[in-house]
Amino acid sequence: MNISPVLHVKDCHVAIRDEPIVSDVAFDIDRGSITALVGHNGAGKSTLMKAVIGTIEKKEGKISINGFDQDVDFKDYKYQFSYIPEEPLLLNELTVFQHFQLYQKSYDISDAVFIERINAYTEGFELMDKLDDYPESLSKGMRQKAQTICALLPEVPLLLIDEPFMGLDVYAGAYLEKLLRQRREEGASILLTTHQLDKVHELADHFVMLKNGMISSAGRIDHFEYLDRKST
Repeated sequence: MNISPVLHVKDCHVAIRDEPIVSDVAFDIDRGSITALVGHNGAGKSTLMKAVIGTIEKKEGKISINGFDQDVDFKDYKYQFSYIPEEPLLLNELTVFQHFQLYQKSYDISDAVFIERINAYTEGFELMDKLDDYPESLSKGMRQKAQTICALLPEVPLLLIDEPFMGLDVYAGAYLEKLLRQRREEGASILLTTHQLDKVHELADHFVMLKNGMISSAGRIDHFEYLDRKST
C-alpha cells in the first residue's frame, strides 16, 4: 500500500530581495516520525521553516501537508500544522489563558479535550499560577512555555518547531521531549530545527542537513551520527 508523506516539499526555492536563500530543496516526512532540520547559522533552516508555514513566500516549488497543497488549499493547509517559533509570538493584550482559548477556537478543540490538556500541560510546564498573567509580566522562559502549550493544544498531522529547547529550563525541556515522543507514537509528524546535536541524536528518526541553502545530505539518524563523528 502506497502511503503518501505528511509533509511533501518539492523543488523549493526561496529568495529575499532577489537573493537566493533556499535552492532546489526537496524532502518528505512520513507519518509518525521526527525529522531534524540541521545546519550552521545562515544555512537556511528558519527560512525553509517559514516557507512551509507560509510566512515567507517561496519563489518556486510545491509544498503540501496531508495532501493539501499550500498554493491551492491554503485554508485547509494551515489547519494541518501548528508551530513553535524560536521567539515567542504572544499578544500583549491577551492573558496566558486567553491565548489558549484563542487556539481552542482556531482549531475547534472541544471543551473537554481543552480542559484536560490545559490541566496537564500547565502542570507539566509549571505554568498553573500564570494563567491570568499578561506576556509582558512573564520571563522569556515562561513566555516560551506558554507558546509551546499553544502549539501542543491541537491534534494536527504536523508539528513544526524552530529551536524547541531555547529558553526552556532543564525540567521543561525534558517534559517537552516526553510530549514530542508521545505525539510521534500517536502518529503525528514533527519537523524541528536545533543547534543541540545531542537532542538530534536522542529525538529524531531522520535528518535533513542544509548547507548554503541546499540539502547536502539526508537520511536516517544513524547516518547523521556517522557524519557528525566524521566532521569532528
